[in-house]
Amino acid sequence: MDTKELLKKVRKIEIKTRRLSDHIFSGEYHTSFKGRGMTFSEVRQYQFGDDVRAIDWNVTARYNEPYVKVFEEERELTMILMVDVSGSESFGSRSQMKSEIATEIAATMAFSATQNNDKIGLILFSDEIELYIPPKKGKSHVLRIIRELIEFEPKSRKTNISQALKFLSSVMKKKAIVFTISDFITDDNYETTLKIASKKHDITGIRVYDFREESIPNLGMVHMRDAETGQIMMVNTGAKSVRMNYEKQYQDKLKYFKETFSKCGAGTVNTRVDESYVTKLLGYFKSRA
Repeated sequence: MDTKELLKKVRKIEIKTRRLSDHIFSGEYHTSFKGRGMTFSEVRQYQFGDDVRAIDWNVTARYNEPYVKVFEEERELTMILMVDVSGSESFGSRSQMKSEIATEIAATMAFSATQNNDKIGLILFSDEIELYIPPKKGKSHVLRIIRELIEFEPKSRKTNISQALKFLSSVMKKKAIVFTISDFITDDNYETTLKIASKKHDITGIRVYDFREESIPNLGMVHMRDAETGQIMMVNTGAKSVRMNYEKQYQDKLKYFKETFSKCGAGTVNTRVDESYVTKLLGYFKSRA
């Protein structure tokens, strides 16, 4: 992709996702994800109904009338976007691939965090850590993240969510808001690392999927390629046992994702490529609030 085309794509995503974050998500995001506590802001004169426990006795004694301490939320947070860039993300049976929807979701969340003056970091992972951008503030930083999401070429096509969670725990010593964006259909061995990471961080798994992945249609004998290994095999989709086995494996992976995140106290969002991820994310934020 040449520079002109890349900048055009970045601009297109910025316009769409920034509008969403400005008008829809920033308030919901602020409400859903609280700061680290309350910090002292100022003192003001006591008003009827104020909590007497908030009275500042030193200032009250100085001015011979009651004053209370005013606290505000210590807002600054850190958001980490953990995005799966393995081979299975390069799939889409309709207008968009899963990777494109993942990019839009990540960009929307990043601009929402920017609206609240939070830091944003990025982890791109396959079965290894492909790229790490440390958390920073600002629009130019968010645009860099979007550029990487659009044009980054991973070295590996496989998936290892556990490896990504281990890396998260090693680089983020303080609590962060973490959005793990993946299809969660090629890996089911991350419960232990998720349990450890979720004790420190506020983690949400965003599953982006395509309806064509849920089952195999009866097309007779067809060549199929594994997106993560590259292996091509002849599959008899006309056999009911083949179709049933595929569906069972898919449902087992989905069940593992839902039960594991729930067990570890992490949130989940499920959005199909042909659905509105806006509706899904807003519903999730409102349920948290």
